[in-house]
Amino acid sequence: MSFKKIVADDCNYLPPIQVVVREYDEVRDTAAVEELERRCEVGQPGETALVTDLMGDPIARVRNFKSHVMLVAEYGNGGEIVGVIRGCIKTVTNGKRISTELPVYVKLAYILGLRVSSTHRRLGIATKLVEELEKWSKENGAEFAYMATDCSNHPSLNLFTRKCNYVKFQNPTVLVQPVHLHYKPLSSDIAIIRISPQLSETIYRRIFSSSEFFPEDVDCILNNKLNLGTFMALTKKSLSNWNPTTGDHLPSSFAILSIWDTKEVFRLQVKGVSALKHVACLATRVLDAMVPWLKIPSVPNVFDNFGFYFLYALHMEGKDGSRLMNNLCKFAHNMARDDVDCKVLVAEVGQMDPVREAIPHWKKFSWDEDIWCIKKLGEANKGHDDWVKSRVSSPVIFVDPREL
Repeated sequence: MSFKKIVADDCNYLPPIQVVVREYDEVRDTAAVEELERRCEVGQPGETALVTDLMGDPIARVRNFKSHVMLVAEYGNGGEIVGVIRGCIKTVTNGKRISTELPVYVKLAYILGLRVSSTHRRLGIATKLVEELEKWSKENGAEFAYMATDCSNHPSLNLFTRKCNYVKFQNPTVLVQPVHLHYKPLSSDIAIIRISPQLSETIYRRIFSSSEFFPEDVDCILNNKLNLGTFMALTKKSLSNWNPTTGDHLPSSFAILSIWDTKEVFRLQVKGVSALKHVACLATRVLDAMVPWLKIPSVPNVFDNFGFYFLYALHMEGKDGSRLMNNLCKFAHNMARDDVDCKVLVAEVGQMDPVREAIPHWKKFSWDEDIWCIKKLGEANKGHDDWVKSRVSSPVIFVDPREL
């Protein structure tokens, strides 16, 4: 992408400011972008802040997509990098079918990682970054663009909904479970098996074909090195009547999920917590270590850099589905417990998705509304229904772990 000079003069009391928006150069820009990311901590002074550390690879969050880009904004004659944005394009289902068998796919851009230096805000830089990323998305065939943020991020919501004409589209629930020092016991009549990426793809294409945001390239996710595997829970009785090699004739009751390891992409750290809370959290871990048989729900050390496992593609069926899913999440917890660097499990599901009630989580760590906003990009999807206006009734959405 060639250099693009954009004049941002949104503030009447300031002279016109020259801002150059260009594509990220890994050799020359890495250090500056890392510093910008470090300064742009999530949270306000005096509040708890959840800090993201991109592990020295600022473009890692979109590198797993075939079509991706990262743009930076340079300010003034000195060329200081004061803003950054990332984007990727994928093909996903929109929850509809053109027949009883074929889902409808649309080409969708995802916008993430928008950061502007705190000393250069309200100058129109964020708006220009979004506009340039939308332009790149349209040039690469995207029919829609969307972004995600939590309901308390009012500056981000105002930027996208008021200035950039996005509309609120989905409100998934984010469920967070701390990883304790003790193992969680599993029901003795339940079997948990790991299934191959090939069989996982076959099952997922069947059960998620009527959902929204299911990626056409799900095989790339399942075969990615960050994917720790797909696991299925079913009763031992039904296992004797099912061949997990071929996957034919799924049991009447089962639960399934995949686990994604985020640690190689970015790290988290909780800041802004009082000393009293530090001590209280430490006390729970000490007690859990001293008397593990009591199963004390200890709070892991989230005050140092840590990683987490993301549970995605969660689905359950049958009368035993809820119990099977609950045990499957316990199994994932025990996997995370063996990874000393993993402190929490995270899952994101639709608010009305039945699987939500079966996922163990702490309400204090979780939040009910992660807001997804979407926008139609011009007439690129002419001939199709407008996905934004013709809302879909499916309660199930597929959350792509590559977008974290």
